[in-house]
Amino acid sequence: MSSPASSSGSSPSRRRVSPPLHSTLVRQDLDEVLDSEVFVDVNRLRKCARQGVPDELRGEVWKYLLGVEKSDRSNEISQRRARHEAYREIDKENVDVSKRVRGEVSRYLQRTRKEDLLDPHAAPAIFEAVICAYLNCNNHVEYSPALVQICAPFVITMKTECDVYSCFERLVDILSESMLAVNINKRVAQFLSYFRTLLPELYSYFEEEELDVGEWASSWLRNLLAKELPTPCVLVLWDIYFSQPDFTEFHPFVCLAILRQLKDSLEDLEQSEIRSMLLRLPKLNIVRIVSQAHNIRSEIQARYGSVAARRLSQ
Repeated sequence: MSSPASSSGSSPSRRRVSPPLHSTLVRQDLDEVLDSEVFVDVNRLRKCARQGVPDELRGEVWKYLLGVEKSDRSNEISQRRARHEAYREIDKENVDVSKRVRGEVSRYLQRTRKEDLLDPHAAPAIFEAVICAYLNCNNHVEYSPALVQICAPFVITMKTECDVYSCFERLVDILSESMLAVNINKRVAQFLSYFRTLLPELYSYFEEEELDVGEWASSWLRNLLAKELPTPCVLVLWDIYFSQPDFTEFHPFVCLAILRQLKDSLEDLEQSEIRSMLLRLPKLNIVRIVSQAHNIRSEIQARYGSVAARRLSQ
């Protein structure tokens, strides 16, 4: 078990969590790219990450894919030191937010206890420090329990609290910019339009059961399924997402692929059971889901043209 993390200490991840998606060749390619002393080939990292990243390398790979670490390593040490010093100076005190974070982290740890991903003694302090630091630096952002779910994969994968913060900050900024560009209500409406077209029987069944479609669809589209998928599935999905420059645009098609994959199971359930499954998805073959998502995007483009497919992701 890892010791509690400080701004320069280890993050309290506990064991390997993702399935063996990577081949020996992919592992060798990743090692070769990351061991480069002068320049990290991010394009090559992206290609490898699409097949899944080994748990012990995921943190390093994600930092480059998210742009936290620069591909030019000539000033790597000084840049890293400056980033750690900047994080150390951020005010991490926020009494109201801290209490709410602790409550949500407790629920998260309870829900994921069988996955055994985090040290329940060390992890809460990291969540609290990182989320409070982000909100103190971004006064326009309101606290949401979803921030804990979005932060969790970074607490699991990163070696230092500063790296957790840097990657969390980058992803939340990306998601915020995406939502500012297009209203969430418009995103949900467009998503439901394609849901109705692609899966009319399932859509009608949801209507018959009087399911509040907006409740789960909004969360799915906002938070990259961080709240709904089992954490090991989230890690593999984000491997693939971070390898794509337009992952926020691709995400709705993944959501449609999940509905298609679960269609038969969902049609056997009643309203409360459907809601429970949609808010707590079962373990899925993420590589297969992503492949289906590419097919769905092509299907939508064939039916409605590329402009319509882009509108879904906008």
